[in-house]
Amino acid sequence: MANKMRLRVATPDSIKFDDEVELTIMRCISGDMGILAYHEATSAILDYGVLRILSESGERRMAVFGGITQVQGNTVTMIANSAQWPEEIDVASVESIRSRLENQLKEDAGRSEKDMDLMMRQCLVQLEVGNYSGAGKSEHAAV
Repeated sequence: MANKMRLRVATPDSIKFDDEVELTIMRCISGDMGILAYHEATSAILDYGVLRILSESGERRMAVFGGITQVQGNTVTMIANSAQWPEEIDVASVESIRSRLENQLKEDAGRSEKDMDLMMRQCLVQLEVGNYSGAGKSEHAAV
C-alpha cells in the first residue's frame, strides 16, 4: 500500500475536498507540480488548470482557477479562488461560451486580449474536467 497524505481543497464558498490521497498533481504558475506523501515543505501559486487527485479508489479531476497551495508535514492545503468537480460543470453552456469567445476574437469585439485569454483558459479547463470519464468519477470526499 502506498504512503498517503491529507489533501484539503477549499474555496471561499466551501470545502471541496478533504481526505487522504496518494498523489496530487496541480497546475501552478511555474508549471505542473506533483506531490507525494512526505514531500518537503513548499508553497506555490495556483494557475488555472486541472487538479488530479489519485487515491485507492481511482483518479478524480477538479477544475481549479487560481489560488495558493502549501505543503507542510504530510498535508497539502489548497485555497482556490474557485474550483469545480465535473458534475458541477454544464459542458453545453461552457461550449457555447467558448464558441462566442472564438467569434469575438475573430471580430475583435473590444475586450482586452488578456481578459479574452483568461476566459478562454477557464473554458478549456472546464471542458477538460467536464468531459473526463475516469475511474472514481462519482466518488469524492466533498464535505
